[in-house]
Amino acid sequence: MESSSIDSSILSLTMMEEDEHTHHQFSSISKLHNNGPTTTSVHDLLECPVCTNSMYPPIHQCHNGHTLCSTCKTRVHNRCPTCRQELGDIRCLALEKIAESLELPCRYISLGCPEIFPYYSKLKHEAICNFRPYNCPYAGSDCSVVGDIPYLVAHLRDDHRVDMHSGCTFNHRYVKSNPMEVENATWMLTVFHCFGQYFCLHFEAFQLGMAPVYMAFLRFMGDEREARNYSYSLEVGGNGRKLTFEGSPRSIRDSHKKVRDSHDGLIIYRHMALFFSGGDRKELKLRVTGRIWKEQQNPDGGVCIPNLCT
Repeated sequence: MESSSIDSSILSLTMMEEDEHTHHQFSSISKLHNNGPTTTSVHDLLECPVCTNSMYPPIHQCHNGHTLCSTCKTRVHNRCPTCRQELGDIRCLALEKIAESLELPCRYISLGCPEIFPYYSKLKHEAICNFRPYNCPYAGSDCSVVGDIPYLVAHLRDDHRVDMHSGCTFNHRYVKSNPMEVENATWMLTVFHCFGQYFCLHFEAFQLGMAPVYMAFLRFMGDEREARNYSYSLEVGGNGRKLTFEGSPRSIRDSHKKVRDSHDGLIIYRHMALFFSGGDRKELKLRVTGRIWKEQQNPDGGVCIPNLCT
């Protein structure tokens, strides 16, 4: 009986010490969370050591308490990347609870985004944030470069050697000695600078169903909302015939393949392209002309009127 009483006392004392220790831990986290430097510290705890992205439930941990995200758990073949112990299926519920209480700035704060979000809303916002970097718009390559518009313009000029032009009108000639070849018939894009903005002109060949076609289209180097402020026209012809297209440029947020597959541009079937080329129709010679203008609000009638650049 006496021994049992001593054991109970020891157990009670141990539990009290653990409770005090646990309370001290969460009290420290709470204090950290309530001032500027702590939020950063807690945010560091929520950074996956493998991919360095923020962790979202389920957050996994090993028997030694090292954490990582669910995506990386499969990548490391169920072995802790820190101590190499087997991970098992242990959830770090305490860290998931802490995450629910956080409000953090958008990851693109350094690019100008001023927004602050609850932890679980931040990821959704970042996927559509207007300040997120753009992918390289160069067609026909798997270029992985990302950045803001000035950086990408320099990248296109220096690394991809694209033609750079100033002005809002263009007159381009496309020549192909063997027009029967459609695959990989992508011409290098051209970048135009006007109205203080940059535009990418694409021209390429591909199969539309069973029919080989050529397509020209324009993309705006900026967001979708800004792209709607501009319009452009394209024209191609010969032998007394011509085709025209008019529309709004698509943002480079949409990949060049997505725009091409939506057929949002000037489409020329090969037999018509060869007719425009004249001669014996054994060589493709197309001249594509066009212009870009900015839509302006008419203060009198409330309708858009074109603002042509000079």
